[in-house]
Amino acid sequence: MTTATAILLTGPSIGIAPQVCLLRPDWRVTMINETPPAGLASDRTWAFIDWLCPTISGLELCRRLRDNETTRQAHVTMVLDGDNGEARRRALEAGADDYVIGPLSEAQLIERVEALDYQSAKSSRPRLTHGDISLDRTAHQVRYRDRIVPVRPNEFRLFAHFLEHPDQVFSRGALIERLGKHVDGIDERTVDVWIGRLRRALVAHGAPDPLRTVRSFGYVLDSKIA
Repeated sequence: MTTATAILLTGPSIGIAPQVCLLRPDWRVTMINETPPAGLASDRTWAFIDWLCPTISGLELCRRLRDNETTRQAHVTMVLDGDNGEARRRALEAGADDYVIGPLSEAQLIERVEALDYQSAKSSRPRLTHGDISLDRTAHQVRYRDRIVPVRPNEFRLFAHFLEHPDQVFSRGALIERLGKHVDGIDERTVDVWIGRLRRALVAHGAPDPLRTVRSFGYVLDSKIA
């Protein structure tokens, strides 16, 4: 794997590819149809999946990306046709990290990728720990007692943020801001989905749930371990 940025686009959004390539010639832009790309050689992959693709639903393509080893850890954004709560819910359940309201523009795509890259790059601590749980930015891994805990990109960034700021309560809006998601108008309820997926991943691998819900406000990671 390399650290080059790979962008995956589906049919309706592929029209912005030439402009993205012009503005960011260091990125590799690939069109995908019904199957994940073969031989993807990047560990920094961003997929923008349209709600309706030419021959398959965006939801099904999203599931296939999550089932494929080479794209399992890709950051997947669903491009919705409109601001519909049910569509947002189904996109997240299918495995999307988040969503935008289409049509997708080249400026929107570049802003999203660069904002999240900036959030990751500005931290100076490559390894963070909480008891027997560790997070390694260099390897992009979360481990519990040396066992790898698979987490998706949003949950990885979210967990890193909590580990860097223990004993601080963050509202859902603040977490969206800290993750660089405010540019896309992400629904605050999406934070609950991210938190839920992070918790389930940790617990499924034997780790304790390190996060505490502060009712009517948000979430906190307590530095004191029970």
